[in-house]
Amino acid sequence: MTNRFDLTGKVALITGGGRGLGKAMARGLAEAGAHIMIANRGEAELQAAVPEICNGLSVRCEYLPVDMTSREQVDHLAAETLRRFGRVDILINNAGGNAPQPIDEVKDEDWDRIVELNLSSIMRLTRALVPQMKDRKWGRVIHISSVLGLGGKAGRNVYCATKSALVGMARASAIDLGPYGITVNCICPGPFLTDLPLKLLNEEQKVEFTKRTLLGRWGNPEEIIGPALLLASDAGSYVTGTTILVDGGVLANVL
Repeated sequence: MTNRFDLTGKVALITGGGRGLGKAMARGLAEAGAHIMIANRGEAELQAAVPEICNGLSVRCEYLPVDMTSREQVDHLAAETLRRFGRVDILINNAGGNAPQPIDEVKDEDWDRIVELNLSSIMRLTRALVPQMKDRKWGRVIHISSVLGLGGKAGRNVYCATKSALVGMARASAIDLGPYGITVNCICPGPFLTDLPLKLLNEEQKVEFTKRTLLGRWGNPEEIIGPALLLASDAGSYVTGTTILVDGGVLANVL
């Protein structure tokens, strides 16, 4: 029987791949047979992540330190990945950040930086890599949005705006790229045990998020692998232009 989740021979680029959800997805795709390129700002973090991602596997895993707010570095990431691997079949746009501020206290420099990181860099990297996917009539683009891209939270104005924009961009890109056999989708994670939310939230907020889930707990990073693997493989070949919530039921819990 054909294993529709098999990624043997495919090349996946995961931004923000040195930690948290990015590293978990990189390991999951590597276990399915994909060669991996990871990128984020900290070189030491990337160096430590590579052996974890490819441990015990016969796949290639490389890294490149990149500041995703630099357009020149984003362009270099696309070109360098193609130079090293010859192709990119799967692009997971996972890098992102937050700058919590009430709407009447938003600083222009913070707004511009987060828009560049969470949205513009994703457009730019996708734009650079889809032509070679179109040539092969196969490709997978996955934007990591957020449950806050579909809902809202006090003080998360720029974050919610950019994560909502990814959902809209995925829908439009799916229309552009469908004729070429390329799917474009979003994953919207909820509360996961990763560095970013744990640093931003106080204990009261962490308890609040826990209560909002229907499972009574935060997600473990490995629990993002299944949805990512579905969208990255032939198992999800008829899924495009959509959003998959991986939030423990947070958005369903409206009361």
